[in-house]
Amino acid sequence: MKSRSFPRSVAAVGRARTFVADCISGCAPEQADDIRVCVSELATNALQHTPIGRRFLVQIMCSDNVVRIEVHDASTNIPHLCTPADTDDRGRGLLLVSAFADDWGVSDRTGPGKVVWAEFKIRQPAEATC
Repeated sequence: MKSRSFPRSVAAVGRARTFVADCISGCAPEQADDIRVCVSELATNALQHTPIGRRFLVQIMCSDNVVRIEVHDASTNIPHLCTPADTDDRGRGLLLVSAFADDWGVSDRTGPGKVVWAEFKIRQPAEATC
């Protein structure tokens, strides 16, 4: 398992995506793009809902057959799937996560906030490096 904490800043989304991409390069090359999209969406949600001055944490776990991404934040807002109007410029993040990940959900964490996670079954097993 690897983890990294990120500040509540717009640049943090790209840094979280790069962190995860570096971790999965050896264990899930076939799904790298899907996983990067999901990390971007979950990190963006954390950025939007984490209280000012707080950080969010990204954890990644690679096994022989699953990559699990977790984004921990201090917000008590529970995310849910919604159906945005065609003209809405937001609200599609969890739809993308739901489409790309094999499973996703929300869990409690110690302290304030929650963990939003996504799991990806590795389609072509490779050496796990995380």
